[in-house]
Amino acid sequence: MSTSLPDPRMRPEPQPWLTADALVFVDDVDVPRLSDPDAHHLGRVLRLRPGDEVCVTDGVGHWRMCKFVAPNGIEATESHGDSPELGTPLSVGIAIVKGDKPELVVQKLTELGIDRIVFFHARRSVARWREDKVERNLERLNRIALSASCQSRRLTVPSIEISDVEHLVSMGAAVADFGGRELGAGDDLVLIGPEGGWEPGEYGDAPLIDLGPSVLRAETASIAVAARMCALRTSRVD
Repeated sequence: MSTSLPDPRMRPEPQPWLTADALVFVDDVDVPRLSDPDAHHLGRVLRLRPGDEVCVTDGVGHWRMCKFVAPNGIEATESHGDSPELGTPLSVGIAIVKGDKPELVVQKLTELGIDRIVFFHARRSVARWREDKVERNLERLNRIALSASCQSRRLTVPSIEISDVEHLVSMGAAVADFGGRELGAGDDLVLIGPEGGWEPGEYGDAPLIDLGPSVLRAETASIAVAARMCALRTSRVD
């Protein structure tokens, strides 16, 4: 008995914003105006040519296709709409990590599709944000999330926040640690511990999620769990 492979010509067409030459965020998709940095990026960095497609979005799911107009402008077209419903928003909390690793975490979790990224100080955290630098750090990470959303053709930008373990556990968070169960479809908020590991009793009676037999770096664990969460959400929507 022979089986035939699916005809690749029957695959659904990708959404227009995924095939655009660029994606940028604007205040109003009906009357889109480029900021000076975005105009410079499209014209000087990406070197778009007149007529190239640019998708604009307001960051909350509304989009419109535009044509690039030299030297640094765009012209709206009739093609517009709203992003498809993805299902329950997904959140990942991670203990603050050293150096530029928070930037890596935000970039990759944005690309994967996480909706909310929460940093927190754990009891064994090596890296800590001074109170007078929290706002500046969040501003930097929000810029990275915006850039990663453009690069990955996301129509929304994840929120970047800071909180504490107790509050996140009270919201129903599951915790990544050895001896837990597999990640499930209902796990919409998962916490990743610090480089020094969780302190006994730190996360109370929160349910545990096991990410496998290896000891993962915090940033690796956050990417691994984010990929699984987004895959499970996609299967639920399908």
